[in-house]
Amino acid sequence: MLPWLVAGVLLPLAAFAVLAAMVAAGPPGFDLTLAGIAQRGVGGAMDPAWLLLSRFGHEWGVVPVDIALVALLLLRRRWRAGLFSAVALGGSGLLNMAAKQLFARARPELWTSIAPEHTFSFPSGHAMGSMTLAWVLVLLAWRTPLRRPLAVGLAVFVAGVGWSRVHLGVHYPSDVLAGWALATAWTVACRLAFRRGNGAG
Repeated sequence: MLPWLVAGVLLPLAAFAVLAAMVAAGPPGFDLTLAGIAQRGVGGAMDPAWLLLSRFGHEWGVVPVDIALVALLLLRRRWRAGLFSAVALGGSGLLNMAAKQLFARARPELWTSIAPEHTFSFPSGHAMGSMTLAWVLVLLAWRTPLRRPLAVGLAVFVAGVGWSRVHLGVHYPSDVLAGWALATAWTVACRLAFRRGNGAG
């Protein structure tokens, strides 16, 4: 359990704290550098694809899958797995909303977005939600042959969703990194808590 606690909870929390401290002092240098790279493709043929991926990173994909996953586990009477998933996924959304209010970071205004957002920016809800779902699925499949291919496929999806938010001009890269870090710490902490209480699966 100790390696999971250190690598899965404490280190991501430390990364989140560092990002939060950097953001409090103004956009970090890498924010503007990476945003500049993203801006080069704005207005191009890939705009619809990035917008579609962004939608699948929340309302068209992640949220429906969250609900379906919890429902499926409960229908199959996998009570602990279902409860772990519900707490991890639902709690992640609540934690994201609380963090946004706490840090109250304004959205970037580096260029005109084709999908503007009007809530706070830090940490990214899309990044956090997609990473939480990815961790939940991988942890549920941890002792099965599906673990590695699932992890690779979900890593590509999560990275794509994160970059789509930067490309659309609604998040700084640090928002995305913070979302990934906080989601990792939260989900692994939930898993450890449920395992200590006789497991999540």
